Amino acid sequence: MAKKINYGLKFRSFRDKTLYEKLSESERSFIKELSYRYKFTFQEFRHLVQAARDLEMWGEQPLQVWWQNKFPQGTQTKRSMITALKNHLDNLKNCEKVYNPAPAFRPIQHKANKIISSRGDKKIWGMCPVASDKTVCCQLRTIDAVENCIYACSYCTIQTFYTDKIIIEQDVYKKLMQIEIERDRFYHFGTGQSSDSLALGNRDGILDAHCAFARKYPNIMLEFKSKSKNIEFFLTNDIPKNVVCSWSLNTPTIIKHEEHFTASLEERLISARRLADKGIKVAFHFHPLVYYKGWSEDYPEIVHTLLNSFTPEEVLFVSFGSVTLIKPVIQKIRDVGNPTKILQMNFASDPHGKLTYTDEIKIIMFKRLYEAFLPWKEKVFIYLCMEKASIWQSTFGFVYQNNDEFERDFGTYTMCKING
Repeated sequence: MAKKINYGLKFRSFRDKTLYEKLSESERSFIKELSYRYKFTFQEFRHLVQAARDLEMWGEQPLQVWWQNKFPQGTQTKRSMITALKNHLDNLKNCEKVYNPAPAFRPIQHKANKIISSRGDKKIWGMCPVASDKTVCCQLRTIDAVENCIYACSYCTIQTFYTDKIIIEQDVYKKLMQIEIERDRFYHFGTGQSSDSLALGNRDGILDAHCAFARKYPNIMLEFKSKSKNIEFFLTNDIPKNVVCSWSLNTPTIIKHEEHFTASLEERLISARRLADKGIKVAFHFHPLVYYKGWSEDYPEIVHTLLNSFTPEEVLFVSFGSVTLIKPVIQKIRDVGNPTKILQMNFASDPHGKLTYTDEIKIIMFKRLYEAFLPWKEKVFIYLCMEKASIWQSTFGFVYQNNDEFERDFGTYTMCKING
């Protein structure tokens, strides 16, 4: 005689391995009732829980409402209902997501609200984490004098790396001066990989130390990358000419819904304009480009503003990149559960195993933006970040043969502008 399986025990074990307890009470009750009725396997149960969580974050019709409308009689087979749910989610992921024009959700307080200074043996510089021959790569070197960020961008990888503290390295100057630099070659150093470059200003002398490093080595280009409007240090100090301040730009829709606590688009552009007026070179990153209803008009509109607000001589470079997520970030986003549509996309793996848009969507977006920049085509260095050769070829009509060639071309172009 076959042993009767106690589904209650199975259900309790399923529950503890998913985000079930983080769902609303009504969704939990509904999923529990379905699970007992149809004896879901763990994979089926997890699929329902994840679907409920995603639909809630995306601001879509709740799982319970959708299910009861789709299957009012409840006579379909379990398999057909699970398949229908999968198709529903795929349809939402494959279309341009629609952001609600109503006021966006805003976290009450960001977790990283305590700033401390630290001294230790930690190395603060290295190669870009995704530098490799798998993509066409500029071979950026990073400086990480600050860990964690005061901003709360929904898609950011930083949120999975650190605790609830922002840590500033106290020995920044000493450690920067220990970096071995060959005087006869070009280096591109970037800050802003582990925190926002400008958000904390010159706290603990970190900007003083970076500028001293740039001043000592005129063959490097030192980039401060930001979503901040905190530029007072650069307005009130003598800045080495091989320093460039860059802004990550996005549309007002994405800034409002996905880039919490950051400066507005207008504030970022005003900050860039003020530094350009002082003679400091600026640059812009359209990263991440987000595929949503209205993107094809909104992003080119930003480009139009740039073309009318800056001269090509003031801008060192422009880069494009798409939403790219690592699995721990996806897990973190679902665990926190804040309203966001950033996961409402059809994931494809990139050469580094990260999850991003399909090549087709990327090429459509990159080409649309590149066409908007045509007046600057021969005057500003424009490139793709973390993309493979085939996407470069489809976007620009050419591709570098190797990363050393890309780095040399990038260095020659930008340093001529800096020293010209």
